Amino acid sequence: MVRSLVTGLCLAVFAAVIIGLSNLLSLDLEHVALLGAALGGVLGLVPHRPAWGKVVGFLAGFVLAWLGFALRAALLPDSSGGRAVAAFVVVALIAVVAAVSRGRLPLWSGLVGAASIVGAYESVYTNAPSQFLTESPAAATTVLLAVGLGFLATNLLAAQTSPSAEPVTTRPRRATTARADKADSTTDIDDLVTGAAK
Repeated sequence: MVRSLVTGLCLAVFAAVIIGLSNLLSLDLEHVALLGAALGGVLGLVPHRPAWGKVVGFLAGFVLAWLGFALRAALLPDSSGGRAVAAFVVVALIAVVAAVSRGRLPLWSGLVGAASIVGAYESVYTNAPSQFLTESPAAATTVLLAVGLGFLATNLLAAQTSPSAEPVTTRPRRATTARADKADSTTDIDDLVTGAAK
């Protein structure tokens, strides 16, 4: 509970820092500060092995969603149908990347990457689709900076507050044959169905 509170407070500070940097450096980060800090926090907090896989998965989803905007700007009509086709293509490609990587690039991190660019750029794109080449790089870099700071906050904090390594004790497994295991599992299921489970 304390760790969750400290992590949340650290992310809150980083969200405020992002807005402060926006004002100080004349960057357009204010509208993506909370979005970026929250998504970066999710990326940092959810465990995944290998650790680099979730970052690469995030970047893959981010790039694919950005290319989805390029597809909409170049080929698809600015209508519900065009948006539906682009959304289908982006999510399907993220799923293919996750499947081809055999889980090393998790599906969830690709979806978080897609959500970050969509959250930062969709309203800008809707207002001026023809300005994709000039507007999208600014939106992409600002949200990536915000996500990076959120990710950094959770990783720095995780390094400081990680629980001490405790020896893991395992319960010795009783020696049984495969037939006995099958009989036990069948009995357990039967007991659960009939309500006779202890």
